[in-house]
Amino acid sequence: MSAIPEEFIRKTAKLSEEVTRPFAHSKKIYVQGSRPDIRVGMREVEQSPTHTNATPEENPPIVIYDTSGPYTDPSAHIDLLQGLPALREHWILERNDTEQLAGPTSEFGRARHGDPKLAHLRFEHLRKPRRA
Repeated sequence: MSAIPEEFIRKTAKLSEEVTRPFAHSKKIYVQGSRPDIRVGMREVEQSPTHTNATPEENPPIVIYDTSGPYTDPSAHIDLLQGLPALREHWILERNDTEQLAGPTSEFGRARHGDPKLAHLRFEHLRKPRRA
């Protein structure tokens, strides 16, 4: 039995459509990061032509860093209950400069984690925290 209310589960599909809608006059692109399995989200934004005395002069698209994550990528499958994929996990593990903790370490975090009254607010998949 899931602790997630049925109403939330029912609304998830609709919400996924809303959050994956692309921005107007731009498209999501990816640039390879420092290694083949790291892709950096960028946005190619169309520019309007510059109007001069003669004829309009076309302006090339500009590429900017995109902080929206996969939410504005129409090809991405967003499952709010499962969370985002751990895209940097292999890179983080290979660096060998962090350790995985058993759970929350703050008094506040431990109290909330152990409170059964908050179970209905928890997502199905929560990764354990890491410490550098």
